[in-house]
Amino acid sequence: MKNIIEPDILGRRQILKALLFMKFTLLFLFLGICQSYGKVYSQNTTLSLHLQNVPLNKALTIIERKTNYRFLYNNAEVRATQNVSIQADKATVPNILTQLLAKTRLSYSILQNNLVVIAPQPAAVDLQKISGKVTDSTGNPLIGVTITVKGTSMGTVTDANGNFSLEVPENAILQISYIGYSTKEVTVDGKTTFDIVLSSASTSLNQVVVIGYGTQKKVDLTGSIAVIPGSEVAKMPNTNPVASLQGKVAGLTIVNSGQAGASPTVRIRGVNSTSNSDPLYVVDGILQTNIDYLNPADIASIEVLKDPSSIAIYGLQGGNGVIIITTKQAKPGQTRISFQSNISLQEVNHKIKLVDAAGFKKLYAEQLANINAAPFDFSNYMANTDWQNQVYRPALLSNNNISISNATNKSSTLFSIGYSNQQGVAKYDQYNKYSARLHEELNVSDHVSIGGEVTGFHYTQNPPPGNVEQGALWAAPIVPVKAGPGLYYAMPSFQRSQVQNPAALIAQNDGNTLNNGYRATGDIYAQIKFLKYFTWKSTFYTDLSFNESRGYSPLPFHYINLGEGNRSTDTSYAINPHTSVNQTMQNYRTFQQDHTLTYSRDFSGGNHVTAMAGFSTLYHYNVNQNGNRTDTTLNIPDDPTLWYLSIAQQSNPGTFGGSAAEDASMSFMGRINYSYQSKYLLNVTYRRDGTSKFSPKHQWGNFGSVGAGWIITQENFMQPVNWLNFLKLKASWGTVGNGLNIGNYLSYPALNNSNVGVFGQNVYPSVAPAYVPDPDLHWETVEGKDAGFEAQVFDSRLELNVDFYDRKTHDILTMITLPGASGNSNYFTNLGTIDNRGIEITAGWSDKLGSDFTYSVNGNLSINKNKVVSIGNNINFQILGNGGVNMTQSGYSIGYFYGYETAGIYQSVPQINKTPHLATAQPGDLIYKDVNGDGKLNQDDRTYLGTPFPKYNFGGSVTLGYKDFDFEVDVQGVAGNKIYKQRSTYTFASLNYEVSRLNAWHGYNTSNTQPILDITRSENYLFSDYWLESGSYVRLRTVQVGYTFNNLHLSKGEGSQSLRLYLSGQNIYTLTKATGYSPEVPVVNPIAAGADNGVYPLPAIYTFGLNLSF
Repeated sequence: MKNIIEPDILGRRQILKALLFMKFTLLFLFLGICQSYGKVYSQNTTLSLHLQNVPLNKALTIIERKTNYRFLYNNAEVRATQNVSIQADKATVPNILTQLLAKTRLSYSILQNNLVVIAPQPAAVDLQKISGKVTDSTGNPLIGVTITVKGTSMGTVTDANGNFSLEVPENAILQISYIGYSTKEVTVDGKTTFDIVLSSASTSLNQVVVIGYGTQKKVDLTGSIAVIPGSEVAKMPNTNPVASLQGKVAGLTIVNSGQAGASPTVRIRGVNSTSNSDPLYVVDGILQTNIDYLNPADIASIEVLKDPSSIAIYGLQGGNGVIIITTKQAKPGQTRISFQSNISLQEVNHKIKLVDAAGFKKLYAEQLANINAAPFDFSNYMANTDWQNQVYRPALLSNNNISISNATNKSSTLFSIGYSNQQGVAKYDQYNKYSARLHEELNVSDHVSIGGEVTGFHYTQNPPPGNVEQGALWAAPIVPVKAGPGLYYAMPSFQRSQVQNPAALIAQNDGNTLNNGYRATGDIYAQIKFLKYFTWKSTFYTDLSFNESRGYSPLPFHYINLGEGNRSTDTSYAINPHTSVNQTMQNYRTFQQDHTLTYSRDFSGGNHVTAMAGFSTLYHYNVNQNGNRTDTTLNIPDDPTLWYLSIAQQSNPGTFGGSAAEDASMSFMGRINYSYQSKYLLNVTYRRDGTSKFSPKHQWGNFGSVGAGWIITQENFMQPVNWLNFLKLKASWGTVGNGLNIGNYLSYPALNNSNVGVFGQNVYPSVAPAYVPDPDLHWETVEGKDAGFEAQVFDSRLELNVDFYDRKTHDILTMITLPGASGNSNYFTNLGTIDNRGIEITAGWSDKLGSDFTYSVNGNLSINKNKVVSIGNNINFQILGNGGVNMTQSGYSIGYFYGYETAGIYQSVPQINKTPHLATAQPGDLIYKDVNGDGKLNQDDRTYLGTPFPKYNFGGSVTLGYKDFDFEVDVQGVAGNKIYKQRSTYTFASLNYEVSRLNAWHGYNTSNTQPILDITRSENYLFSDYWLESGSYVRLRTVQVGYTFNNLHLSKGEGSQSLRLYLSGQNIYTLTKATGYSPEVPVVNPIAAGADNGVYPLPAIYTFGLNLSF
C-alpha cells in the first residue's frame, strides 16, 4: 500500500483560520459590550456594604461612589435621622436602601437614569403587622430576601432563618425578590402569616445532579454531565429507555434497531477501542452492562457522564463513559396513583426499491445474453410478487404502567408494575416484557435511615428466522407465493440453491424459537449521619438473571417447481427430512457492595468542602449450557414446554457444550469537592482498582482526575454586565480504565475444540490452543482532557454550553493475526493508541409570551474526529474487518473503508488502453483510479474511502405550550459517515435487482454509473467506492401534541389530579441519500462496522397515549 492520503474533510487550515478570526471577533465584541454596559445599572446590580453606626448621608455617599446611582434628598431631613448600620454581601441597591431606611420615616423612589429620590413617607394609613418565612423549593430558608409593598418603599429583609415581619396596609401586595430566584407577588388580603416559597429563576443551575457515589449541584460541576429528566424518556413508546435519548445529548451516538425488543448501540464521544466501546450503566448505584429490564416509566432521571472528572470515580469500569439512571421514589404527601398507557402502530414507511417482474425478466435476459448463455424460459413464471410485502406487516406496540406511592416524614413506599407488548414489523416477530418494582425507605430517626428496593423482570421473545430480511431482497418477483396450505412455490432453478421462498421461510419458522428470561435486582442500604458533618452509607446489591432459549428446526414444506424448458411442473420433497431440538441456558449472578463516608461543611469566609471516601467490591459469575439433537422421525409438537433435548432419541446424534466464568474486583475511591465564595471550584478524584481478570502482576491500577471551575459572574467586576446572568469556565484532566466486558483469563492459555481424528473404527475429538496468551495483558487506559464554558444570558432565557475534549485510549486490547508457523494465528495483546477529539455545543432558549403561551427551542451539535495514533511498537499493524472491506491502521480513523476509487465506466477498448487498468478490463467495467500514480493498477492503489462512524451528530427540538395544550417537534441526524451497501453485492449474482441496475451499461455511452450485467466480470466485485453511499441523514424524530385536564375530582384528596391525552409520531420522515431501509446500520464491531446487508427496518410509529395521576 502506497501513498494513502486521507482527505482534509474537515478543512483543518480553513477552520483554524476561521476559529482564530472568530476568537478575536468575540473578544472585541465582548469588550465592546462590557464597555457599553459599563454605566448601565439596574435593580439587580449588587455590592457589598459593611457599615457600623454611621450617618445616613455618609452611607448614601458611599453608595454613590461604588455605583452609578445618584441620590436626591433634603439634607435636614436626612441628618435628622439616627445613625445606621448594615452588613450586606452582594446585595442589590434596593435591598440595601430598604435596610438603611427600615427604622426611619423616609422612603425612596428610583427614577430613570438611576436617580433615587429620598423623601418622608406618605401620610399614615391603617397598617397591620404581618410575619412569615421564605424558603426555596426544598424547604431551606432563604436569607436576605427583599420583601417590599408594591408601589411604596415599605419593606424589609428576611433574617438568618428566613423569617420576616412588616407593617403593611391590609390590602397590600407584597413583592418578594431574591437573586437567582423568580420574583413573586403575594396579596395580603387581611392575612397575617405567610409561608412563601420561591422558585429558582435558573432551575438548571440549582438542579441537583447524580454523580458517582453522591450528588452535586449542577452549578458546582467542573465536568461535562448531561441531565435528561424521566419525563423526556417516557414520552416515546420505546421498550428500552436509552433508545429515547437519540438526538437529546451532545456527544451521545445511538443506533436503534426496529426489531422487537432489540437493544440500541450506544457510544459516548466516539469509538475508543477496537474491542468494546459500550458505556457503563449505573442503575441506582449498581454497575451493569445491560438495562433492557428497566421500565421507562420508572425512571426519574438519566445523567450522561462524559469527561474525566465525572467518570474517574468509576476507575476501571468508566473508560467508555457512564450513564447513571435514577429510578423514581415516592414524593411527600398523600397516597398517589399514576397510570400511563399507550398503543402504537408501527409500519415500514420506506422500502428498498427493487425491480418488478417485468424489470427482472428484462435484466436477467440481458445478463444471460452478456455471457452468451441460452435464454431462460419464463413462460410459467407469470407472477409479480413484492416479497417485501410478504415479509413485513403493520405491527402493534403497547406500553402500560401503574404505580402507587406514599410518603411521610417517617417512611416512603413506591410500587409499580409494567407490561409491554411489541410486535415486530417482520411477521411473527414478537416481544413481551413484564416488570415490577418496589422501593421502600424508613427514617428510623433524624440521623438514621434504612431502605431498599427490588425489581423483577420477565420477558418472552419469538424472533424472526435468520436471513428473512435478505430473502425479501433476493427472491425473484416472478414467483407466486403458494398454491395452498403448506404448499409453496420454489424459486427458479438458477436461484433455488441460494434463496428459499421468503413467505415459506417465515411461515415455516413461525414460533419455532422461544427465548425467555427472568431477572431480579435489589439493594438494601443503611445511612447514618453523625457529628453534624459526616454521613456513612453502606449498600449491598444483587443482580440475578436466568435466560433460556428453546427451539426446533421444523420439517420442510413441500414446494412446487414450475416448469422450465423441457422440464414440466412438479412437486419436490425433502430428500433427507429431519428436524432438531436445541436448548440453551444461561445463568448470571452479580454481587456488589459499596461503603462511603461523606464529609460536608461550610466554613467561614465562603469556603465549602465535600469529601468522600469509599470502598467497593464486585463479583460476577456466569454459566452457560447448550446442546442440540437431531431426530429424523421426530414430529415436534407446538407446545413449547415440550421443546427439550430429552424428547429426541438418546441414540441420535447430539452436540453439547458449556462454559463458566467468574471474576471479582475490589476498589478504593475518594473525592474532594471544594468551592470558595461560590466562585472558584475544585474537584479531585482518586480510585484504585484491583481485578482478577488479568495476571497477578497486572491486577491493580490507579486512576484519578482534577477539575477546576471559575464562575466569572460572581466577580464584582462583572456586575455591570447585567445581560450576562451566568458564566462559568471549566477544565478537567483525568485517567480511567477500560476493562468493561473484557473476557476472563485471557492472559492464560486456553483450548478450543478442533478437528477429529479417525483411528480404525474410532473417532477421537481433538483440541487446539484458542490463542497465544500474553502474560503482560492489562486493561486499556483512557486519558482525557476537557475544557469549556457554561453561560446564561438575557434573564437566563438563553443557555449555552460548549465543551472541547481530547481523549486518548492507550494500550488498546486487540486480537492480531500471527504467522501460521506460530502454531496459532490469534494473539490478544495491548498495542496502540486511539484518539478522539472534538467539540460539543448545546444551546437552548425558553420564554413566555403573556401568561398562557410558553415556548422553547433547543439544539445540540457534536463534532468528533477519530484517529488511530499507532498500532504496535515500531510495527504498523493492519487490522482487517468484514473480509478486508474495513481497515484499521495508524494515521486513520478506526475501521475505515479501504478500497479502490472509481472514475466511471469504461466505454471502449481505446479508452482502456489509455489508462492504467486491470489485465481483464473490458468495456462496461468499472474504472479504477491509479491513486499512487505509478502507471500501474494493483492492490497498492487501494486507499481511504471514508469512515462508518459519523463525524457530526446533532439534534434539536421546539416545544410550545398554550394553556393546557402542549406541542413538541424533535429532529435528529448525523453526517460525515459512509455506508457499505453489502446487500447490493448480491444483485450482481442471479438474484433480484435493485432499480439502479436498470441503468446498467449495455453499449457505448449507455451508462457511466452502473457496470455491465455480467456475473463473470469478477473485477467489478472488487471493493470500491461504488459500493459506498452517504450515511448522513436528518430525521423528523418526533411530533407530539397533547392536552392536559387539570383539577380533576377523581379522589377525595387535595393533591394534583390530572389527565393528559396525546398523539405522537416517531421516525415519520428521514431525509437521506441512503437507499436502504434505514441509514442506521450496525456499528457494534468497530473494526467491521457500517455494512448494510438488508438490516431490519426502523419503522415509523404512530401513538395514542394517556397519563393519569390522582
